[in-house]
Amino acid sequence: MAYPYVNTQITDAVTQSNVKVIGESPAFAMSAIYQSLAHSTGILFQNAVAAQQQQNTLALAAANQGVMQIYSLSTTAAAGASEKVAQTGIADNLTSLLTVLNAFRNR
Repeated sequence: MAYPYVNTQITDAVTQSNVKVIGESPAFAMSAIYQSLAHSTGILFQNAVAAQQQQNTLALAAANQGVMQIYSLSTTAAAGASEKVAQTGIADNLTSLLTVLNAFRNR
């Protein structure tokens, strides 16, 4: 069975198109890898900054708690007195903060 005749210009165009696609594929693959690497590195730095911010907040809370213990004989009694005067629930906030700090210490 004989194949129908195909114009050589058509076969040349298809062949050139295939060569172009095959020739460009490594460049496209490398660009996708580089783009993925850049995105991953950006997320890595964002997570590092977020972790530093959280550690800074915990350090400030711990320093505040230490100063409160240094300046008062009984932190709980001082917090209870402050709550009675201001009626803002400071003792509950301090108790919650102490619980959170103890949870991080016990990890």
